[in-house]
Amino acid sequence: MPRERYLKQLDLLKESVASFGKLAEQVFRDSMVAVVDLDIKLAERTLAFEADVGELEEGIEISIDDLIALQQPMASDLRLVISSLKISADLKRIVGLSVNIAKIPGKIEGGHIKPLVDTKKMSDIAAYMLENSIRAFETQDVELARATAALDDEVDKLFYAVWVELIEMMAKDMSIISRATYLLFLIRYIERIADHCCNICESVIYLATAERVKLN
Repeated sequence: MPRERYLKQLDLLKESVASFGKLAEQVFRDSMVAVVDLDIKLAERTLAFEADVGELEEGIEISIDDLIALQQPMASDLRLVISSLKISADLKRIVGLSVNIAKIPGKIEGGHIKPLVDTKKMSDIAAYMLENSIRAFETQDVELARATAALDDEVDKLFYAVWVELIEMMAKDMSIISRATYLLFLIRYIERIADHCCNICESVIYLATAERVKLN
């Protein structure tokens, strides 16, 4: 019976981290829709998810504390505990960055200074990375983790292209500086979310192979 309870605790921990990941996906996707459409009502609904995130994070921390204190996991089980803790920290940062994105619609007046075509491409890739990094965690798929992290190069290229374009636009028209600055913040937030997805992929590889790698 103690062994069955222990295995159930590990399964529940894994499920909780996966649920946290799916919530982070939703918050990020909704925040991007809100900022692209300047939908303040959607932005406000997205911000309300912070409470759910806090509950999930607390539940994961309690599970980890119980497992370490009472079960003293070893080998692959210990790697699951360590990886879950690290992944939860990255998901918390992703949600925090998404919340920052959701705050932008309420600050931009007069519409966007340009269509957010490349910015939307950035966010689509980052959202895909987040989805696949969580899937890799659930399945312990090392190849998926590596392929997902490799997409960070595309995000970085788009980031620098948009950054240069915005700087040039501000140099030509100082009246747009305020709105352009929020877009600079936006692409930085997206770029950081992609970086955290790389961190998750590193944790997946550690979980599956005990190998510590740097993918970012």
